[in-house]
Amino acid sequence: MEEPLGEREWNEARREAELLLQYTLRVDRAWLFAHADDEVAAVLAGQFRCHVSRRAEGEPIAYITGRREFFGLDLVVTPDVLVPRAETELLVEAALERIAHDARARIADLGTGSGAIALALAHERAHARVLATDASAAALAVARANAQRLALGNVEFAQGEWCAALGAGVFDLIVSNPPYIALGDAHLEQGDLRFEPALALSSGADGLDAIRIIARDARRHLAPGGWLLFEHGWDQGAAARGILAALGYAEVATLADLEGRDRVSQARHEDARVMLEQASQ
Repeated sequence: MEEPLGEREWNEARREAELLLQYTLRVDRAWLFAHADDEVAAVLAGQFRCHVSRRAEGEPIAYITGRREFFGLDLVVTPDVLVPRAETELLVEAALERIAHDARARIADLGTGSGAIALALAHERAHARVLATDASAAALAVARANAQRLALGNVEFAQGEWCAALGAGVFDLIVSNPPYIALGDAHLEQGDLRFEPALALSSGADGLDAIRIIARDARRHLAPGGWLLFEHGWDQGAAARGILAALGYAEVATLADLEGRDRVSQARHEDARVMLEQASQ
């Protein structure tokens, strides 16, 4: 016999049911509550039951509805990209702190997926130029479509693996939400993760291979004093800081999410001339 849902699980199940019903009826939440006692046509009731069944199998709601909100932006989402998650907004917030509102900053988002991070930064910093990259052509197609829908003209796109997609470009800020789950982790076979692109989820035996590559190669593409920021797992903060420190980055730090868990690490690329001057003193 299954255990009854706790309050948190019940509230989440109710919220998801409301989202699926809104999607089925093509209405907003206010309309849904205002017409709570209305009858639903049989064909729509059947569609709703189908959506609920898919969700019960673990398929992410974003793949069922084809949409996801991220940092106030309504994004199209397909199974070709990861579902943008609320915790990733910390990465955007941290990046925005490094860019003045009127700065003509050069920003690169590595592994952009749906474009969530790149488009949020482009939306919040209209004078910046953002390059969104991904190794997947299908993912870039989703990101491009989102940029067009949102009428964001300060975003460009390039296909390639991590920093290889940057060419000879130099940036004031490089951000990424790379894969960071360890290969063979049991969570990859559970819940929503079963439906998301495997290459965008896991990276090496300890989950840190992509982060190592990005941290190593980003230094060649960062302007003096430029910043690298990336998301990682809650238990990878110390390892991330170790990788950055070993590569000679300055001001290495890890930021915690709202639940107090390590979530984003950041570091600054020091001007080599400054480093030489300090060493000679």
